[in-house]
Amino acid sequence: MPRIKLEEQASYEFTFPVTLYPRDINYGGHLGNDSLLVIIGSARAEMFHSMGFGEGDLGDGKTGIIMSDLVVNYRSEGFIFDKLVIDTHIGEMRSGGFRVFHRVTKKGKLLALIETGFATFNHSIRRLAHVPEIFVETLQKYQGK
Repeated sequence: MPRIKLEEQASYEFTFPVTLYPRDINYGGHLGNDSLLVIIGSARAEMFHSMGFGEGDLGDGKTGIIMSDLVVNYRSEGFIFDKLVIDTHIGEMRSGGFRVFHRVTKKGKLLALIETGFATFNHSIRRLAHVPEIFVETLQKYQGK
C-alpha cells in the first residue's frame, strides 16, 4: 500500500507548546504514537477553548465532534524533555464536518504532520449534525476572513 503523504498548510492559526516527559517516551526511547495522539488532542482542546467552544459544544449547546479519520506522517523523532510546538489549522469545512491539520516541530524542525477528519454530531440524539453557524463565523475571524 502506498504511503499517505501529508503537506504543510499555508497557515496555522493556533499554537500549543508542550514538553515531552517520561510518560511520553516508548520502549524505543522516543515519542510514542499514543502519546502524540494525546498531545494533539490537548492542542485541539486548547484551540477550541481559545475560541470559546469545546469538543462537546461548538457553540449551539448541542453539537460536538467525533473523529472520523486520522493520518500521521513522522519526519523525525522526539525525545525526553524536548520542547515541541503544535501548530493547528481547521480547513476543508463542509456542512457536516471539517478537517484539523497539525504541524509538530522541535526547534523549528518538522517532527510530524497530522490530519484528522471530524464529523459534527449531536450527542443527545446520537445523530450527525450541521456545523453550527456561530462556530463557522468565529473560525473565520481567527482566519482573517
